[in-house]
Amino acid sequence: MSTISASQEQAAVEAIPKRLYIGGEWRDPSGGATLAVEDPSTGETLAEVADATPDDSRAALDACVAVQAEWAAHPPRERGEILRRAWEGINERADELALVMTLEMGKPLAESKAEITYAAEFFRWFAEEAVRIEGRFATAPNGQGRLITMRQPVGPCYAITPWNFPMAMGTRKIGPAVAAGCTMVIKPAQQTPLSMLALVQILEQAGLPAGVLNLVMSSSSGDVSAPLIADPRLRKLTFTGSTEVGRKLIEQSAAGVLRTSMELGGNAPFLVFADADVDAAVEGAVIAKMRNIGEACTAANRFHVAAQLQDEFTEKLAAKLGDMRVGRGTDEGVKVGPLIDGTQRDKVSELVRDATGKGAQAVVGGAAREGAGYFYEPTVLAGVSADARLLKEEIFGPVAPVIGFDDEEAAIAAANDTEFGLVAYVYTSDLKRAFRVIEGLETGMVGLNQGMVSNPAAPFGGVKASGFGREGGNEGIGEYLETKYVAMAL
Repeated sequence: MSTISASQEQAAVEAIPKRLYIGGEWRDPSGGATLAVEDPSTGETLAEVADATPDDSRAALDACVAVQAEWAAHPPRERGEILRRAWEGINERADELALVMTLEMGKPLAESKAEITYAAEFFRWFAEEAVRIEGRFATAPNGQGRLITMRQPVGPCYAITPWNFPMAMGTRKIGPAVAAGCTMVIKPAQQTPLSMLALVQILEQAGLPAGVLNLVMSSSSGDVSAPLIADPRLRKLTFTGSTEVGRKLIEQSAAGVLRTSMELGGNAPFLVFADADVDAAVEGAVIAKMRNIGEACTAANRFHVAAQLQDEFTEKLAAKLGDMRVGRGTDEGVKVGPLIDGTQRDKVSELVRDATGKGAQAVVGGAAREGAGYFYEPTVLAGVSADARLLKEEIFGPVAPVIGFDDEEAAIAAANDTEFGLVAYVYTSDLKRAFRVIEGLETGMVGLNQGMVSNPAAPFGGVKASGFGREGGNEGIGEYLETKYVAMAL
């Protein structure tokens, strides 16, 4: 039974503006069109929001350019204080924001509340980083002059965020841009614009000057993005999403030699060695697999388990996932919400059918649920063949394929046998082995004996086809700063 009434849901959605935000004004799109936002647990429309045109995106960039110089000169302390007030604003509205997120994205309320906390922390972190932008001064090696370096804002930025973490992926980009003195156009995914609308509203109330942040939503990302990326006034593109789309954006950004940050797809291996604590590994596996319904680039995609532990691990993981209640995210006790839409559910179903058609067995789950909403049962697969597509492709759903390995070298080789390189998880009680494996893994991040790596104070990002650039940590603000060198003669 739902713990939230229909009137509470309606009130939370109605409290959020639905128009574009350009130059400090909430405005209707130039074409007058709207975009429907769907509740993935029912398939019903939650709200209609503005659907931007290319003219609207150009106007948003115009607003950025108009205030870029002024914003770059804005005192760093004041930039940080704006972010600090926004952090407070997010926390004050946490329950309302979590409800909106659950309604538009599907994740259970407890997970939405956790994301709100996580999202807010990026603003608190970068509020502190705003006053720590430093250069250096040095004597030239020949003693004849001085070497000076300074850090300056990149300039107007364009940020594209995904639907799976609709607020945290926004704060992770907006926070460092604001702290560094950059203006920005941001475009959320069309499935989940309400969280970003609420976030922009909070930043406006926190005192962010007009034109610094501009928001466009669109049913056609390509149409509104193309004129921005082609405009020579844009200086940075930051994108979180699929590798397929990321490759296209990188190609488009080449003409303008744009500074780019790409946080792309993943295919995270989860390695369990023979000396691991099996129960701890299973607990970590549940977190790494089922956080966000498995719809996360950091989600464990394939479980490589030492042969002597394979059956025990599989049985215990299946028991855990089989006990997780599936349902609407607002219902009490629900642990697994719907997938984002029918397309995603169909993809998960297709990958599981491919695996079972090649000999895999569903120890638990293995099918989509009938009826309204885009639900898929938590699934554990055993006996997965090496040519199963889900070992190579990102699943983005609650499916855990388990395969065995014989030795350490084979485990590392299997983990690296992918074009992706975002994150890996390693469970072992042997410290020397831990370091050997960590150094051998071709990933940007590693979770050692834990199933979650995300932290605003740490650099998030991958290698290979998982992208480049880092978000979070003190590395995160560097993505929005250029280094200028001054040679000074005495």
